[in-house]
Amino acid sequence: MKPADTDFDAVVTRLRAAGCVFAEDEAAMLVEAAGEDSAATLDVLVKRRCQGEPLEHVVGWAQFCGLRIAVGPGVFVPRRRSEFLVRTALAAGADAGSAVVLDMCCGVAPFATALASALPGAEVHAADIDPAQTAYARRNLARFGERAHVYEGDLYTALPDRLRGSVNLLVANAPYVPTAAIATLPAEARAHEPLASLDGGADGLDLHRRIAVGAPDWLAPGGSLLIECTERQAAATRTAFGRAGLRARIVEDDDLEATVVIGDRP
Repeated sequence: MKPADTDFDAVVTRLRAAGCVFAEDEAAMLVEAAGEDSAATLDVLVKRRCQGEPLEHVVGWAQFCGLRIAVGPGVFVPRRRSEFLVRTALAAGADAGSAVVLDMCCGVAPFATALASALPGAEVHAADIDPAQTAYARRNLARFGERAHVYEGDLYTALPDRLRGSVNLLVANAPYVPTAAIATLPAEARAHEPLASLDGGADGLDLHRRIAVGAPDWLAPGGSLLIECTERQAAATRTAFGRAGLRARIVEDDDLEATVVIGDRP
């Protein structure tokens, strides 16, 4: 018998009272996460959500490119708009079934996971400076066995030298929120996600410039660097790519309100 607190309508009512817009969908996820026989567990999960914790942190996963990506308290939650970066990367390297893929500033490695799933012959690498997030990255990439690797450190310093000049697809969702705009972010992000995954410096592009400068040394001839940014930042990011010697262009998805700058190594 299911405990009384698993009553779906009751959970929906609590979530609506807390301001959750998609209360029915969230209730279904919370009930699933709690399991059928634990009213106490469900109550704890609903309380956490009603107190403003991101739903993904509460249930332990985020939906991304049709996959469940493991997440938890203290890590960055992949956004749906970032699926455009994955699609763009696949278009850039559609014939690269045996590609070398690098997910820089990987967080919990949603891009590496999605690309490894879509490119079964690819060798996939992911790097981030945050040990809490690389722990989740290893969990997400464990399903791919020896063809997936996770490194911890500051950008390219984390990588083994053998990757130099061999990366076909380098993708990055580096922090790009200008420091002054952090205070305008939703409370869920400000209170529960690491600041280092959000703050991109004065104009939001500090890491974009650093990644662009180093990319030519790590990209294979004809390889591509792809970085997500805002529409307003795209021109400046493209300029940074050009200064690094990459042939740069901007692509956009209006439905997802997503922008990606692509730089190809000649």
